[in-house]
Amino acid sequence: MRIFKVAVLSVIIASVFSCASRYIAISPSTINYVSENKSEGLKLEYKYDLLDKKYAKKEEKKGVKLVAVKITNNTESDLVFGKDFTLGYANGSDVHVMDLETTFRLLKQSPATHLFYLLLTPVNLYTTETSNGVQETTSSTPIGLVLGPGLAAGNMIAAGSANTKFKTEMQDNNVYGATIKSGETKVGLVGIKSYSYDALSIKFN
Repeated sequence: MRIFKVAVLSVIIASVFSCASRYIAISPSTINYVSENKSEGLKLEYKYDLLDKKYAKKEEKKGVKLVAVKITNNTESDLVFGKDFTLGYANGSDVHVMDLETTFRLLKQSPATHLFYLLLTPVNLYTTETSNGVQETTSSTPIGLVLGPGLAAGNMIAAGSANTKFKTEMQDNNVYGATIKSGETKVGLVGIKSYSYDALSIKFN
């Protein structure tokens, strides 16, 4: 019986950590930026492919890209990102920069989807023995009463915690709308509506 309890607990723990994705901090100030573009005194460095697991899958499904940007203002004026200049594609087409709340809403995990584990609640574990060639059920253990709610609750908590960390980092690194003073460099995160990883550029308004 003890082995059985340990096995069930192991299954629960493994399922919790394999279903809901934890959030790995991006830390845009520590990124090695390899792509860049310069325009009229402004230098843009950027990096795609910041998220993994469920967050990365949401990017592909929703057509949203979270981009880390590093902008250096070498002009003689203070400039506001989003007012004086914005992002464009190197081919000349426009980039749809999204607000923080919309970006988060589209990319976050959905804790409620883990409620389907409650379907496991009626599951029973049966033990049998054979006597005189006849197999009979000797006992029934309602493992679903622990397994279903345990998996649902564990995954919902894990997803919610990851989403909180994700949103906090986005808020702490929200550079869109920020003033970049002459001679200053700012780093941050920007959400754009795109299914591709096209080269970015600076576009003056």
